[in-house]
Amino acid sequence: MMTSNKIGITGMGIVSSIGENISSFCNALMKGESGIRLSTSQKEPKISVNIAAELQNFSFLELLNRFQDVPEEKLVNAKRLGRRAPFAIQASIISALEAWQHAQLFQSKLQSERIGLIVAGQNSTQNFQYDLIQKFRENPEYLSPRYALEFLETNQVGVLSELFGINGEGLVVGGASATGNVGIIKGYQLVHSGFADVCVVVGTIADLSPMDIQGFINIGAMGGKKYINQPEKACRPFDKQHEGFIYGQASACIILESLASASKREAPFLAEIKGGSINLDGNSSSDPNKNGEVKAMLSALNQAGLSASEVDYLNTHGSSSALGDKTEADAICDVFGGHTAALRLNATKGLTGHCLYSAGLVEAIATVIQMRQGFLHPNKNLEEPICNDLKFCGAEAINHRIDIAMSNSFGFGGINTSIVLKRD
Repeated sequence: MMTSNKIGITGMGIVSSIGENISSFCNALMKGESGIRLSTSQKEPKISVNIAAELQNFSFLELLNRFQDVPEEKLVNAKRLGRRAPFAIQASIISALEAWQHAQLFQSKLQSERIGLIVAGQNSTQNFQYDLIQKFRENPEYLSPRYALEFLETNQVGVLSELFGINGEGLVVGGASATGNVGIIKGYQLVHSGFADVCVVVGTIADLSPMDIQGFINIGAMGGKKYINQPEKACRPFDKQHEGFIYGQASACIILESLASASKREAPFLAEIKGGSINLDGNSSSDPNKNGEVKAMLSALNQAGLSASEVDYLNTHGSSSALGDKTEADAICDVFGGHTAALRLNATKGLTGHCLYSAGLVEAIATVIQMRQGFLHPNKNLEEPICNDLKFCGAEAINHRIDIAMSNSFGFGGINTSIVLKRD
């Protein structure tokens, strides 16, 4: 991944529980606003934990109508493609439209064959399918013919490629909680390899069914029981009172582009992607592995051509699980050694919850925003740190310059990822 031809981010878009676009998301980060609250879901059966950072009152058409300076033809097509589509598709359309607009691609004439598309997501239609089960049992013929397309993740590829006229390489990637970072790394590799000048990377929303949520509870991965009456306190990355991740919802999109392409369009980099690494533990369990996490961070730094002492800020995986947080803290200490006294650590999940498939993209966007705006967002609910050797961000946002940042994402199945970003 090392190259003299820089690859950077030229556009970003998001719809999340703390912001329906980049501007509102940025403001929420500065204020330390949490999207975690009691769930509004009325589904049966009721599950034992009803705390989440959901997209409440989501209206596809209302959000679509807020876009300005987008060609009318694109808005008409977006409405046609998304009006009756599953929730996950609708959210992807909104975040991708913002990123495409942010990158000034509506004003550019690129060869469609030179644009790639990576959909970072898996199992995004779980709740969509769950809602159809009862009606299907009563009358199987009720099932819409489009269901055969819509339950497949490739539907995201088809819809987004049609909307934006993308005719280059396109695919779906997965990596459990590391899916977003996997998407960024694979998008980077696609541009770096020369198969694309521009790559759209979309992290799909996690629309979990009650059965999926109960499964996470039963495996001991999801928290929320201790703070069932205080939802905003439930997600506690690196705090001694953590008990598991809190489910979050977001769709996020970034536009990756080669320096040659961006320069030709006079489109500025928001940040440069310096390196990224994926490795496996060779382990099918949900347990994290310190050695795998260390290897991912060191490899990302090596590919970026940087030393650990040059990193100013680390956006941790910070899932708020006891074993996950301890393992990551130990891995960070191993990688950064004496530099930990100067390295600022943060956990965006304390505000957004764990957005699962899109988490890596959400956190990369949060990192870029902080780099460009010169601040560090609060590390929510960190009252008793599990480790006193690390310099975690505090309860309030502070001004801070970030030149080099790292962002970690680790997933079930022993998938370890890390990316390195540079302020442009």
